[in-house]
Amino acid sequence: MLRIAVFIFIIVNLSACVQHTADLRFRKQMLSAENFESVGVFDVDGDSIPDIVSGSYWYKGPDYRIKNWIGDQKRFGEYYDDFSTIPMDVNEDGRMDFITGGWFGMTMRWMENPGKDTIWKEHIIAKTGSVETIRAWDIDGDGIPEIVPNTPNDPLIVYKKEKGSPVFTAYKIADLKGHGLGFGDLNNDGRGDFIMSTGWLEAPADPFHAKWIFHQDFDLGTASVPIIVADVNHDGLADFIVGQAHGYGLDWYEQKMDKSGRRWIRHAIDAANSQYHTMAWVDIDNDGQEELITGKRFRAHNEKDPGSFDPVGLYYYKWNGRAFSKHIISYGPFGEGKGTGIYFSVRDMDGNQWKDIIVAGKDGLFIFYNEGR
Repeated sequence: MLRIAVFIFIIVNLSACVQHTADLRFRKQMLSAENFESVGVFDVDGDSIPDIVSGSYWYKGPDYRIKNWIGDQKRFGEYYDDFSTIPMDVNEDGRMDFITGGWFGMTMRWMENPGKDTIWKEHIIAKTGSVETIRAWDIDGDGIPEIVPNTPNDPLIVYKKEKGSPVFTAYKIADLKGHGLGFGDLNNDGRGDFIMSTGWLEAPADPFHAKWIFHQDFDLGTASVPIIVADVNHDGLADFIVGQAHGYGLDWYEQKMDKSGRRWIRHAIDAANSQYHTMAWVDIDNDGQEELITGKRFRAHNEKDPGSFDPVGLYYYKWNGRAFSKHIISYGPFGEGKGTGIYFSVRDMDGNQWKDIIVAGKDGLFIFYNEGR
């Protein structure tokens, strides 16, 4: 009887550590069959309603049925040379522009919002080398994000917009990087560090003029963009989450500090899917804690990556105190399930206080409206 009582006690207490929550309900709306791989959300026309921008078009809110021409995004085979949609009022005229770049054109550029029904003018920011995608992070802590393209096998360069001017100044952080990039405070010194595929760069006090220190602590392979920095297990130490962009695997790396120094312990989140090229860390279920949103990039290298013919999917993963639990938003073969592109957005589009997911890709442009539980 004593053994049975102890067993019941253990089961009850283990169950108490796991948060049992119902899956969120999502309503899928297809906007377009266009196969651009990036989508951003911002107010294009100044009516205080969020609009959607993807590739050569913007879609007027709140119903996103009206499709407006921006201008040609150059196509190279099955790819459009448009691998990000970062909102920024570059020329400070009160209208939101956006920043993009591409692998084949090897440039980073901004598209100027004309404020009327005409083609958006393209402006070259820099010749960067092949752009896998671009992210915006506040590197120097002044509250204004810098622009950071991921250009594999080229130097890591940060672009800072000059105040009152559409000009960007380039600052080289490292001579070489691979596939994958993340940013966040890894060593708890109040400064944001870079994570690359072969290690991390420790930020100096002056990020644009002093030397960054490289720590070759791991090899992440063809890592995602972004690699997410977060204290996953709430132990006061920053961890990170990384997907395999062109192979199988989604993992988090736990940071441990002891007498021997800093160690990173790999924990699998989901090994069953491939091409986790992009992701977001955001509170999707309104519980005050962030969840991981990611999925399989549809035909990242077309049919040349492991798992290319597997079903596609979009998921969120919730930390339950011990591990991540997987929740399916969309899953199935092409035409039924929905994969990700290379850059997606999370925003409350319908004002119901639940964040929605706006995702593009070679399998079309969709909104997944979050209807809660």
